[in-house]
Amino acid sequence: MRATIIVLDSLGVGELPDAEKYGDRGADTLGHILDNYPLDIPNLRSLGLGNIERPEDPSGKVAGGRLAVPAPEGVYGRLAEKSAGKDTITGHWEIAGIETKVPFKTYHNGFPKELMDEFEKRIGRGWIGNCVASGTEIIEQLGAEHEATGKVIVYTSADSVFQIAANTAVVPLEELYRICTIARQLLVGEYSCGRVIARPYIIGPDGKRTRTADRHDYAVSPPEKTMLDIVSDAGLTVYSVGKIRDIFNGQGVTEAVHTESNDDGVTKTIEALHKDFSGLIFTNLVDFDSKYGHRRDPAGYGKAIEEFDARLPEIRSAMREDDILFLCADHGNDPIHTGFDHTREHIFCLACGGTLKKGIDLGTRNSYADIGATVTEYLTGQKNATAVGESFLGQITQ
Repeated sequence: MRATIIVLDSLGVGELPDAEKYGDRGADTLGHILDNYPLDIPNLRSLGLGNIERPEDPSGKVAGGRLAVPAPEGVYGRLAEKSAGKDTITGHWEIAGIETKVPFKTYHNGFPKELMDEFEKRIGRGWIGNCVASGTEIIEQLGAEHEATGKVIVYTSADSVFQIAANTAVVPLEELYRICTIARQLLVGEYSCGRVIARPYIIGPDGKRTRTADRHDYAVSPPEKTMLDIVSDAGLTVYSVGKIRDIFNGQGVTEAVHTESNDDGVTKTIEALHKDFSGLIFTNLVDFDSKYGHRRDPAGYGKAIEEFDARLPEIRSAMREDDILFLCADHGNDPIHTGFDHTREHIFCLACGGTLKKGIDLGTRNSYADIGATVTEYLTGQKNATAVGESFLGQITQ
């Protein structure tokens, strides 16, 4: 018996009621992608992606009803976020059963001087930047200075992140990871920060600076047990694909594999489905967010959704009869919204499997954590074992 959760990172389906407080009024990742790119996603549509309710829209459905089908075969619905925030950790932790009541601290004016002085002292080299920036833009702006001086590039965003970029020809990957580990040790207490992220890049033959797939996240540990702990404590496997292990700082994970891209993440999820174990496969497909949402590229985002949709039948064919597949997001990242940061949105939830009813409309539920509560009940028999979240297992199983 297994459950697989695949997070299509940042594919929100419309603003939350409090979006205006976050500067995200009108955000609609899926709808605005469709406004700018003619999505051809028959497999996601057949599961019910376009039939998810959105009462505030005249059509009553997400994306203006343009993706709806007459008879969805999957379980479908949307989930609101209980937690305060709109970042990766907050979204994933809530999926897994934690409500973050106090947002992670952000640094819109850069990190304090005393912190940066200590950082420089401990890493043994200087830094440049220390500002809010787009990761692709800052390596172009500061790359030449970094490469000439060896000073690492430090930047942040609207999220609680301390990002360190470096050309691996100047700062080797292991040295960059060492520097990030030091930063993680410093970013606690009054300087608390959700994640430190290593952002290595190379210079290609064309002279362009390109980030590599060797990104590594150094997150804080969850403050209490999550879905992952509950499943692994029951003696089952928790198989992490992509940056899931980093997001939970390894807590509750029994096996983990790194991914190079969305497509690689799908391949490694399928490989996991072919393995002989019981438990949870938890996958994050980050390219939607990092390559297209943050870069405000609706067409690229749309093509990436189509590429995932084309591989969805492979995923389903690798499933056993009693496997359940959950597809969802973790926040929004509207590619036509102002700025280049995440957006405060509902997420979608689609589910399918041989033991599930067809065409079940979950409506709008109160927390992302309902996914984790459902998964833990299915795998362990423990109803509502997570700190927050209400299982909908009884509603969807035959």
